[in-house]
Amino acid sequence: MPQAPIRIIGIDPGLRNTGWGVVEALGSRLSFVACGVVRSDSALSLADRLRQLHDGLSGVIHTHMPQEAAVEETFVNRDPQSALKLGQARGVALVVPALAGLPVAEYAANLVKKTVVGSGHAEKPQIAAMVRILLPRAEAQSADAADALAVAICHAQHRGAKALERAYR
Repeated sequence: MPQAPIRIIGIDPGLRNTGWGVVEALGSRLSFVACGVVRSDSALSLADRLRQLHDGLSGVIHTHMPQEAAVEETFVNRDPQSALKLGQARGVALVVPALAGLPVAEYAANLVKKTVVGSGHAEKPQIAAMVRILLPRAEAQSADAADALAVAICHAQHRGAKALERAYR
């Protein structure tokens, strides 16, 4: 019986711009589906900005119907207020796919970079270039969308190990 492709959404959380990218994985073969950015209006209250992210990601999931989700773990060493706001945006990025019933995996930024580029300290242009090589039909219009596709690619490569890890918990 032929194996069916798995549709994966990768999410790169951010309060201003949350990148998303959807790929299909069939074995080691990847296909580009769609990508983009959900933006929040900085003139609004934090609660309303988080609602914008929630509504935008919910719409993406409803439109593209992924079966699994992967979210990048964010690392910030700026001021505590920025870190807290980013953490809240990341919470939205985790809860939206969970509310849609999707299993959600998390990946450290260094692992995403190492998986996609081969170096855990790759720069954004290197990530975008490698995403274009791995997904030739991808049309990421921003670094956030390219990063989200990289998260989805990382999950496609590591999802088998993640499933085993969950099974043995």
